[in-house]
Amino acid sequence: MVRLEHTLESWKAVREDTAAAVEEFPAGEFGFRPAADVMTFGEIARHILQSGHALSGLLLSGEESFATPDFRAKLAPYLPDVPEDATPAQLAAALRDSVDRRTAELAARPADFWAHIVTRMDGQKVTRLEMLQMLKEHELTHRAHLFLCLRMKGLVPATTRRRMAKQAAR
Repeated sequence: MVRLEHTLESWKAVREDTAAAVEEFPAGEFGFRPAADVMTFGEIARHILQSGHALSGLLLSGEESFATPDFRAKLAPYLPDVPEDATPAQLAAALRDSVDRRTAELAARPADFWAHIVTRMDGQKVTRLEMLQMLKEHELTHRAHLFLCLRMKGLVPATTRRRMAKQAAR
């Protein structure tokens, strides 16, 4: 059984490492893209912020279906207000603030809210809690892109640094 508290804490941990990657990546290289047909580091970092905040906002609003033709228009009111030219520090702060606010709002919802069935973007029927889990998995997928960019610049992601520190402490 998946518990709400675990999912929210796990999302916060994932987001902290996302924010750390944004802070650690060279500020002048946010336009870096690991291949011609993928988003830049800065674009993917902004996408993580926007999608996490907007999808969770739509979920909180009680939306029943995320598989409608006007899906993107429904997300628009929930997009975070972060300038296009935000600095890495501003973007990292927005990432942290967003997840802190959203997890508090999500935690306040009653159990029956989380058991309710909604329709995901792909048409699959899931509980709201499963939708929240999918949102976290979406961020993990894109965080991997950020980590790849870090590696390509010779930087070690926070997750690897923690694992290496634990191994060294043994």
